Amino acid sequence: MNILIIEDEAKTARELKHMVQRLDKELQVTAILASVKGAIDWFQQHHPVPDLVFSDIQLADGLCFDIFRNVAVSCPVIFCTAFDQYAIQAFEANGIDYLLKPVDENRLAGSLRKYKQLKQVLGAKSPAINDQLPALLAQLQPRYKDRLLVFRNDQIIPVKTTDIAFIYSAGGMVSMCTRDRQVYSLREVLDELEPQLDPQLFFRANRQFIINRHALIMAEHFFNRRLVVKLNVETPERIVVSKTKAPALLAWMEGKPWTAG
Repeated sequence: MNILIIEDEAKTARELKHMVQRLDKELQVTAILASVKGAIDWFQQHHPVPDLVFSDIQLADGLCFDIFRNVAVSCPVIFCTAFDQYAIQAFEANGIDYLLKPVDENRLAGSLRKYKQLKQVLGAKSPAINDQLPALLAQLQPRYKDRLLVFRNDQIIPVKTTDIAFIYSAGGMVSMCTRDRQVYSLREVLDELEPQLDPQLFFRANRQFIINRHALIMAEHFFNRRLVVKLNVETPERIVVSKTKAPALLAWMEGKPWTAG
């Protein structure tokens, strides 16, 4: 059985290849591809397609789904993903397995068994991944909250996340300031709130602040290669972004994805 690996992290790709070949010496990894463009070129030039593809979702030059939009891939795909448990369950509901990074060898063995069982049952009647792509894309999108419940006196009020200017934590208390300068209390801590908020809209500036793009005015250079963020509302203290996090802030300000290294 020929296997293709699409993975932009060389160490992860090598480990996956070695695990596959340890599990079954008859499994052959025909190629390891590191980019959307490289995978599109490979599929256009190689026929027949492999029996199975392992594909990371976030590649250096885009999402792996761009591959399947551009070329017809009829073989099954097992996605390697770090998405939350709801997206993973959606994959399983569609009969496509996943591997959660870092890849566990027992989990990999289970994925291969599942593929072989499906192949025996479905045979050549299995639909192409392209036919399932719209449903996969819709289900894979993380479900970020569009409202948070806030508290003031005895009132519990839903506030649209688009109306938030920043969320602030200090002294064991978490508060939210809206873009019209209303302040409310929250019961979740910032570590709980951060994954619930759309990262295109919100940025975790430091341990005290999560800020909204629409409230951002600018960032200024600060000593020791740090940055200070200016918002269009008053904040309880200066918002300082560390030098290690500054590149991520600048990428977020430009609307670009950013990964360390």
